[in-house]
Amino acid sequence: MNIGILAAVVWLIIISAVGFVLPIVDKRRAQRDKWRIRERTLFIVSILGGSVAMYISMRIFHHKTKHKRFMIGIPLIIILQAAIIFAVWFFWPR
Repeated sequence: MNIGILAAVVWLIIISAVGFVLPIVDKRRAQRDKWRIRERTLFIVSILGGSVAMYISMRIFHHKTKHKRFMIGIPLIIILQAAIIFAVWFFWPR
């Protein structure tokens, strides 16, 4: 396997795990009236590759699901990332 592909796979596994856990942690902190994770941080993790895992986590644990910013923003990030993957896969010179 190409080292670049291996690095990308490892990165996606790590950032997806972070993306899945952050909404859980934020919800628990909200329930306990403690310090919260910034919305910007949640979006940055999504942009860096954790969008699918974060969206799944948000839906499972019902966190940020009433916020249009998240229920529209995260799926838009997923669509953008899918478009980039498609473009690179089919149009990148080999």
